[in-house]
Amino acid sequence: MPRITPDQAGGANRCAFLDMIGISEGTVTDPVTQDDGYDILVTGMNGPQRFASYADHPDILVTVNTSGLQSTAAGRYQLLHRYWVAYKAQLNLPDFSPVSQDLVALQQIRERGALPHIDAGNFAHAVLLCSNIWASLPGNGYGQHQNAVAMLQQAYVNAGGALAA
Repeated sequence: MPRITPDQAGGANRCAFLDMIGISEGTVTDPVTQDDGYDILVTGMNGPQRFASYADHPDILVTVNTSGLQSTAAGRYQLLHRYWVAYKAQLNLPDFSPVSQDLVALQQIRERGALPHIDAGNFAHAVLLCSNIWASLPGNGYGQHQNAVAMLQQAYVNAGGALAA
């Protein structure tokens, strides 16, 4: 499945930032993915699983841990179904395809005011602004594993992102 291009996203830095989020969320490197993380359900007690259709968000409730935490997170950016419903309408998206998932993630980043910082290469500040969206990013209080900024920055640079001088 094709994903958003740098021209559609507004630049290579934005695509690199999206790649970094996929790496941070663990979807890109998930062993069961066949589509670069766009086809992954939140990892639950039964291990990682894929969903089969991009027609719509799969809306599958997964039990994440023995404490009973449940989630509908799906796709490369682990979007919850309840947020998908709102963004699908807001952005007039036809499906849950990779391009649609990318557009939702970019909208979430835009809402946090991080796009100008990504464009300028102010990576650490952009990550901080987005930390309340993705629990794997450092700087939030979700109590889940957070990745180190240095590791995320390396993933961003490896994906073609440029840093401010």
